[in-house]
Amino acid sequence: MNATSAATAGAVIFLWLGMVLAISFLEAPLKFRAPGVTIPIGLGIGRMVFRALNLVEAVLAAVVVAAVAAGGPPTAVVVLTAVTVVLLAVQLGVVRPRLNRRSDRVLAGEDLPRSRGHVYYVAFETAKVIALTVLGISLLAQ
Repeated sequence: MNATSAATAGAVIFLWLGMVLAISFLEAPLKFRAPGVTIPIGLGIGRMVFRALNLVEAVLAAVVVAAVAAGGPPTAVVVLTAVTVVLLAVQLGVVRPRLNRRSDRVLAGEDLPRSRGHVYYVAFETAKVIALTVLGISLLAQ
């Protein structure tokens, strides 16, 4: 893979990884522990934060795909890129809409039991963190 494409994709991957770690594994759980933050307030903040994160992730994914495609990558980099993009696509196209429908109901005043949707989201985030890490390391080796 050419050095410019690998460096560009690698930089974007590690930026993306840092954003996911900071927001999904630090900000999201902590916001509900802050004094005075109710479930509706936390959900409202979370929806805005994750909407912004997911938009940035989609842009970063497009940059990575373009850089990888332009760089003459080895098969492993192509596969890791595809896995990462598919994980993001499933989060955005399947898991996130279900969470949004549920949070709509909670924000409308319904008292609902705990959701397994968040467990699925966290599982996808964890898999995505692993994929981003392995992809980033693979790009550093190029």
